[in-house]
Amino acid sequence: MVAAATAAPGGGGAGMDTRLDQETARWLQWDKNPLTLQAVKQLIAEGNKEELQKCFGARMEFGTAGLRAAMGAGISHMNDLTIIQTTQGFCRYLEKQFSDLKQRGVVISFDARAHPASGGSSRRFARLAATTFISQGIPVYLFSDITPTPFVPYTVSHLKLCAGIMVTASHNPKEDNGYKVYWDNGAQIISPHDREISQAIEENLEPWSQAWDDSLINGSPLLHDPSASINKDYFEDLKKYCFHRGVNRETKVRFVHTSVHGVGHNFVQSAFRTFDLVPPEAVPEQKDPDPEFPTVKYPNPEEGKGVLTLSFALADKTKAKIILANDPDADRLAVAEKQDSGEWRVFSGNELGALLGWWLFTSWKEKNQDHSTLKDVYMLSSTVSSKILRAIALKEGFHFEETLTGFKWMGNRAKQLIDQGKNVLFAFEEAIGYMCCPFVLDKDGISAAVISAELASFLATKNLSLSQQLKAIYVEYGYHITKASYFICHDPDTIKKLFENLRNYDGKNNYPKTCGKFAISGIRDLTTGYDDSQPDKKAVLPTSKSSQMITFTFANGGVATMRTSGTEPKIKYYSELCAPPGNSDPEQLKKELNELVSAIEEYFFQPQKYNLQPKAE
Repeated sequence: MVAAATAAPGGGGAGMDTRLDQETARWLQWDKNPLTLQAVKQLIAEGNKEELQKCFGARMEFGTAGLRAAMGAGISHMNDLTIIQTTQGFCRYLEKQFSDLKQRGVVISFDARAHPASGGSSRRFARLAATTFISQGIPVYLFSDITPTPFVPYTVSHLKLCAGIMVTASHNPKEDNGYKVYWDNGAQIISPHDREISQAIEENLEPWSQAWDDSLINGSPLLHDPSASINKDYFEDLKKYCFHRGVNRETKVRFVHTSVHGVGHNFVQSAFRTFDLVPPEAVPEQKDPDPEFPTVKYPNPEEGKGVLTLSFALADKTKAKIILANDPDADRLAVAEKQDSGEWRVFSGNELGALLGWWLFTSWKEKNQDHSTLKDVYMLSSTVSSKILRAIALKEGFHFEETLTGFKWMGNRAKQLIDQGKNVLFAFEEAIGYMCCPFVLDKDGISAAVISAELASFLATKNLSLSQQLKAIYVEYGYHITKASYFICHDPDTIKKLFENLRNYDGKNNYPKTCGKFAISGIRDLTTGYDDSQPDKKAVLPTSKSSQMITFTFANGGVATMRTSGTEPKIKYYSELCAPPGNSDPEQLKKELNELVSAIEEYFFQPQKYNLQPKAE
């Protein structure tokens, strides 16, 4: 998701000034939101070139996950006018792609974000988007209240619609908002749709005659509210993934849930009732949606313990053993468990991926005694996630595939496999995203929460904790120890130099053969499309020249990927040591992985040479 690229204030001289004048003139003509209009008028009156440059220097870029940027005035921000422009472009693009758009229609929903200073909110943006489609005679299924993000792809698939829009910025800071787009296959869009939608937006910037009049949709025969029916059908479909109803009714395991001021509370309560589990105790300060996110620095459970402070306190008070945390749009899930030592263990995304993958396979195997069907069973994970599913697949005989980073790739691949009659049991990414039920072709924190709860309840009948079961998985399939971090670099040229250095490490066009004392056995470069494990040396996964990504495989079973972030000025690395079953000294493996990571930082990142800032601990 690419936010606006802001050009340097005052750069570019007269040409830049003319462009800025043109953009602001159009804005004054088109914007009918009194707050953003007034903000721009004031900047012009003050002659505040620097702020005007930030607002009008560059339009938000429409990427494969749509838009994400701060709410505020100008073309680089999320606001009423940029939402109208974006939706007009998207609408025209859909009209070209689907001859039956006026029969099928689109779904739109929203989270609880709001920005009083600019009058922007997810609900308002969703209504304006709905107005755009309805003004063109296109049916819109607009949820009447906040929903989790996964409800949009579910509705697209369930009602066979042409597209879906979710207005959310997920776990971003409170100022931000976003516009996430799903195609008619129920998965997030991938190229070339993003580029072509982007072009259509540029061709449809002037608001259509009825664009601002959202009263147009009230009582329109084209407006449908899918809330009640989708709520019912989603939880009906979820029932099929409940394997131990009897255990759930009897369990003594107690749960605490936080929705981190987001949309998740009611939906997780419903999911637990669907599984005959006693609904979890909700963190009272965080259970109701609040766009200010007052109790957390970042509303992202991936940050770990800092976001879970109130959850720990409530769990200790209520003697709950397991904490389930959704991010504000409820598509991600973090899980923590009280250890015998009294400490809380927050599972990493890779660890929870191992537990859920093992559980969904074990549950499937119990229901399907005919093992000839194994040949059609698949699991997926992204290339920077743990390879633990690969190890389980090798031993158990099902298929494992990896995709590029991001659920857009896993969702689209899952759909292809399902269309070929395959059974996709599970997909996950290390950034705490899980697809446990393929009726949603995206990450879903609601289904993941209740399935994790059933897993914990089932293990309790065997006197096992999640931590003990995770250890058992590693003992059986081999330890997979992971470590990930990043360096900050604000200069694109420096980043390019760093990666070019790796491509010409041992002379021109020669990648490194070692990293310190560690021998390299394989290299895949998804920027250039090189993969030395393939007979023709060409990578199987899609490549992209616009982002940097190189994966090194080491002779000791280590794998490390270095890649740039699409949304932040970061060079990230993901490392993993995959040990064969039987090598069960995790402390020794951790030590070896730490040594490998130190070597990667020293020889490949060279932070002194490139002036990189390490992640602040």
